[in-house]
Amino acid sequence: MNRLIVLLMAAICCVTASAQTLAERLGYQKTDRILIINNDDAGMCHAANMATIEGMEKGLISSATIMMPCPWSNEMIAYAVGHPEKSFGVHLTLTAEWKKYRWATVAPRNEVPGLYDNEGYMWHSVEEVYQSSSPEEALAEGRAQIKKALDSGIRITHLDSHMGTYQYSPDYMAVYIQLAKEFNLPLRMPSRATFEAMGFPALRDECERQGIVCTDYFIHEELKGYTAANVEQFWTDYIKNLRPGVTEIYIHASKESDEIRAITASADKRIKELAFFTSEALKALIEREGINVISYRPLMELQRKEAK
Repeated sequence: MNRLIVLLMAAICCVTASAQTLAERLGYQKTDRILIINNDDAGMCHAANMATIEGMEKGLISSATIMMPCPWSNEMIAYAVGHPEKSFGVHLTLTAEWKKYRWATVAPRNEVPGLYDNEGYMWHSVEEVYQSSSPEEALAEGRAQIKKALDSGIRITHLDSHMGTYQYSPDYMAVYIQLAKEFNLPLRMPSRATFEAMGFPALRDECERQGIVCTDYFIHEELKGYTAANVEQFWTDYIKNLRPGVTEIYIHASKESDEIRAITASADKRIKELAFFTSEALKALIEREGINVISYRPLMELQRKEAK
């Protein structure tokens, strides 16, 4: 009888959770607008690390994801371990896109040979990964990157995918979801409308069935036309028009330096993103609009609570 009562209570809890919005499950009102500001490419270089730290300590960057294979990841790992109150995830990386600044895998090369180009680094593009590697290798490398972060002492709060490599193929998406399930972590996922446009309308439903928590909205096709010239105006307009629910936006903020300018032609945009997301203008905008800025940690805690 006691077992029957437990099962009935669990069923009631599941029905209640599914009837609530994500905002309500997180303790907010259904009409609240909630925003996660994630800095991608932490660990990629020193300038990205300095921007992540400044954005978290002086600005409104609320989460960041670390590229574990990169040469500067250890600096970011040290900060994350020393600041466990901050929200850090793993920026699952299968590519090394820059011309002169490259990196290799975390997993031993003999375990993931298809992830290497003829120069001994990860491939430049997503297409090259799909042509030369396999979902099995993506699983092995993803596990190695997550375990490196965990073994270093980081309290990982979420996963996302560098250049979307784990998300632009159904087979790689299955690996992405498997990793989230295996390590019990929330995932960055496109909005339902984005998935429908891509021809994969059921993928968010699959995450829900697996008990994986994802934000309601994620900026994707809206980034068309976003340039270094309109950083402040673009984000001001987008934030003003946030819908009720939980939205994630991502940036690649960087500190002004010769290093970032030598690595990428997108340096100007990255530098301006740091300026805007640490600005008083943004803080005033968030306050005027009544937007709640949170990290990925509450989503991770919710996922693990509901899993029990």
